[in-house]
Amino acid sequence: MYCESMDYLDQLELEEKDLAISDTSIDPDQSKRWFKRLYPIIKEQKGYFMVTALCGIAGLAIQVSVPMVMREAIDKALTDGTGKITSYVWGLLGMAVCAFALRFTYRFLLFRTAYRIETQLRSLIFKHLTKLSFSFFDRIASGEVISRANSDIRSIQLLLAFGPLAILSIFSFLLAFVFMLSIHVPLTLVTISCMPFVYVLAQKMRDRVFPLSWVTQGRMADFAMVVDENINGSRIVKSFAVEQDQITLLAQMAQRLRWSSTALIDARARFNPLIESLPRLGMAGILMYGGWLSINDEIGIGALIAFSSYVIMISVPFRMLGFVLLQAQRAAASSLRIFEILDEEPSVADKPSAKRIVSPAGNLSFRNVSFSYPNDDNPIVLDDFNLEIAAGEIVALVGRTGCGKSTVARLLPRFYDVTGGSILLDGVDIRDLLLQDLRAHINVIPDEPFLFSDSIRNNIAFGKPDAKEGEIINASKAAQADDFINNLENGYEEVVGERGYTLSGGQRQRIVVARTLLSNPKILVLDDSTSSVDVETESLIHLSLKKLLQNRTTLVIAHRISTINLADRVILMEAGKVKIEGTHEYLLKHSPEYESILSSGLKQEMN
Repeated sequence: MYCESMDYLDQLELEEKDLAISDTSIDPDQSKRWFKRLYPIIKEQKGYFMVTALCGIAGLAIQVSVPMVMREAIDKALTDGTGKITSYVWGLLGMAVCAFALRFTYRFLLFRTAYRIETQLRSLIFKHLTKLSFSFFDRIASGEVISRANSDIRSIQLLLAFGPLAILSIFSFLLAFVFMLSIHVPLTLVTISCMPFVYVLAQKMRDRVFPLSWVTQGRMADFAMVVDENINGSRIVKSFAVEQDQITLLAQMAQRLRWSSTALIDARARFNPLIESLPRLGMAGILMYGGWLSINDEIGIGALIAFSSYVIMISVPFRMLGFVLLQAQRAAASSLRIFEILDEEPSVADKPSAKRIVSPAGNLSFRNVSFSYPNDDNPIVLDDFNLEIAAGEIVALVGRTGCGKSTVARLLPRFYDVTGGSILLDGVDIRDLLLQDLRAHINVIPDEPFLFSDSIRNNIAFGKPDAKEGEIINASKAAQADDFINNLENGYEEVVGERGYTLSGGQRQRIVVARTLLSNPKILVLDDSTSSVDVETESLIHLSLKKLLQNRTTLVIAHRISTINLADRVILMEAGKVKIEGTHEYLLKHSPEYESILSSGLKQEMN
């Protein structure tokens, strides 16, 4: 049994490898209703849906025909008194086998197609997220994004899986209605007399459920955001001993979610039982009026039994109606939340005429650059910032907190676009260059080292997955990371915890340095990248960096004198502008503020 399961899993794995994700997206016309916007993705699966529909209709046609066969068998047996119904029995068995095969096929294909569309939507959202600019992630919480990419897509998948089943059940209702009319028209009208009331209740339920579905989905996202932040920030929570405050906050989010979910269930509980029970009144009508007709020999016993079977069949659509309507409202609300992401346009994007970068020299020029962060109360971070950096030159930016040093580092690879002025690479505005090429040649080592929950080897080779073993080791040695990696239990195969927190800050920093050095960028930005290592380790890293930074344009954001000593030239910034520039010795001699900044940094290191 175990071997059979493994063979089945191997088969699934082969199917997964063959699964290709289409590039088809939603309809960009925001004026259309949600289902029409999803239609281009659904249309790709039209072949599967057509086969599903044919199998489903054929299966239902057989199922609806069964009461008619039973009616004929019963009436014939009672009429001629022979009781010879063997042919009918075999006929019913054959119909059962065919119905099973057809229903299995359409259910299997239906759910498989729904999961394909779900996978397509997940891939589409993730692909779009990779295109969005930093400004988008600055204003939206990660938990909100995760919720939309998971629970909201799941709501759409459920509707696509069960919605067609509801449509097929309506088809069965129509077939049953036609058969009932062929037997006895007045009895049929009595049977369906309650159906108009079902439609009215369904409309009222839809109007009540949609706003509650929207609120519930939003509160699910809020709840997910609190959980996500507490997991990622667990060290902060524990260091301030505020676990109880966070538990209280989570309880409040849970209560808000419980309220909206309860209101949603309350709306469903008020309407669903009525929607499901009204068709059952038709059974009472059949027993009363149909029984009277049978007593007076106007219809046969077989016809009465057939009518009873059809009442059960026509009640199925109404039993499903409540669930499908609820799911449709949830899917509508979820799709709107998903469209909010997919309709978001990246603020930083390639121009149609963007140029390739083949082999840049590395000359950088900041000309009258001004910048302010989107949706920020502080209007100006950089104001008429001018700086020329020659190819291969190492320049250090120094200044007090908030003067704009890190902003310069973020503008260079176009994490954000300048508000005014321009940044040139080898005399070409970086906005006229392909983003992928630009960022391939400009690497930033941030002040907060980030590692993926993967092996150290894969983390180092993240920017160059095809790197050879020797290249990875050489980069690690250059970053002074090889020794501590070899001392780990699994060496380079050691899997670090989430965000690399199983390692010390200095170890994470050295791995990040190794990762950047392996990618061998022409332009390197060190954003206070050795702040988490001790002075001795920093000096070792700097020894290696001095060799590797030769013929490489480097921008160093520094607070330590040891880091500043790497630079050929030092730029002192103040209020988003260049105040003074020169060598370290020149600034010490001519700028009291520079000396004050270095003294403050030295005191912090000593403390």
